[in-house]
Amino acid sequence: MIVTRFAPSPTGRIHAGNVRTALVNWLLARKFGGRFVLRMDDTDLARSTDTAAQGIRDDLAWLGLAADHEVRQSDRFALYEAALERLAATGHVYRAYESAEELELKRRVQQSRGLPPIYDRAALALTDADHAAMAAAGTAPHWRFRLSEHSPIHWRDGVRGDCNFDPALLSDPVIRRADGSWLYMLPSVVDDIDLGITDIVRGEDHVSNSAVQLQMFAALGASPPRLAHMALLTGADAALSKRLGSEGVDGWRDQGTEPLAVAALLARLGTSLPVEPVAALTDLIAGFDLSTFGRAPARFDPAELTALSARTLHILPFADVAARLPPGMTEAQWLAVRGNLQHMSDAADWHRIITGPFSPVVDDPELLVQAVAALAPLPWGDDIWLRWIAALKPLTDRKGKALFLPLRLALTGRDHGPEMAALVPLIGREAVLARLGA
Repeated sequence: MIVTRFAPSPTGRIHAGNVRTALVNWLLARKFGGRFVLRMDDTDLARSTDTAAQGIRDDLAWLGLAADHEVRQSDRFALYEAALERLAATGHVYRAYESAEELELKRRVQQSRGLPPIYDRAALALTDADHAAMAAAGTAPHWRFRLSEHSPIHWRDGVRGDCNFDPALLSDPVIRRADGSWLYMLPSVVDDIDLGITDIVRGEDHVSNSAVQLQMFAALGASPPRLAHMALLTGADAALSKRLGSEGVDGWRDQGTEPLAVAALLARLGTSLPVEPVAALTDLIAGFDLSTFGRAPARFDPAELTALSARTLHILPFADVAARLPPGMTEAQWLAVRGNLQHMSDAADWHRIITGPFSPVVDDPELLVQAVAALAPLPWGDDIWLRWIAALKPLTDRKGKALFLPLRLALTGRDHGPEMAALVPLIGREAVLARLGA
């Protein structure tokens, strides 16, 4: 079974890049009848909060990305301890004591010599007596994972194709700090093994992390998941923008953006498939394929999302929106006005225009008198607008905007909007005559 995961840190709200990662993993799991796991990466206990974790859950729920299972890393420290002990027993991890300042100095020296700025493994030369002396002095170690320079790192990436890394050019990563807190690398691998994660799709900024973690999977005797790294999102001007970093669910919700529009856009950004509105999240599943993702940066344009949100409203069926509409709004009213909505809140304005009370705009009194005369003898029906206009044209010797605009203003108070042929039957005979008579 395909098992994917989304692993945010609950230190704040999720933004466009996070949502895209969650969505793609959800789609991959749903396409193959698999499971989608939400993992809260809250090993940073000082910055992680329950409020942020709940905010992430709420954001995913708004988007319709329901998780099949949720775990929190803060509940799983015992698993990481056990993994560290196993790795220590097999020589895959080691203790080191350099301070941040000492490490920075080493990096500067290496760079000045034209060498890659990686850790020099000086700690491997420490003896048991050295470690005992450090402990006696109250100096706690941090732990590093020892990369095997004899095992070239290769994988077939679901987006990037063949990926190769020379471990000799990578630094042994710190996996546990001196204060006992965990960094990202090892806990993520332990969780992926324990949760049976089969596929990891994330941003290309994790490519080097994946190279290191593949060796961690091997050291723990586990087969790694399949990996795919998407090109990162950029701003509309093709440069990484500060605004992009803050563009997220809470802002979209406040702006009245449709969640389906967010999904439709982010599911197709960076792919060879066209961005089109969808009426249901499941409509995106059939066409989803990692092979359609390219390696070029994907441009996220908030203006495109706004336009797509309006286009989404234009295709939504009444049953899917009924609970969000003003009380009393009928399916016929929704179908008449949805094509002119920018935001769902606009539906209430058109409902008021259709049902009243309403103050008409009188632009051409003479025409309205003639309009009443033409309408009065006609039997009412769904095609009343066409029959009314046909009767009115010879009385007024007008056509086009000169005929339609004064009627639209008198009946709706606006100079644009849904087709009058759809609105007039909904307004009703008595209300139409009353508005014209005003």
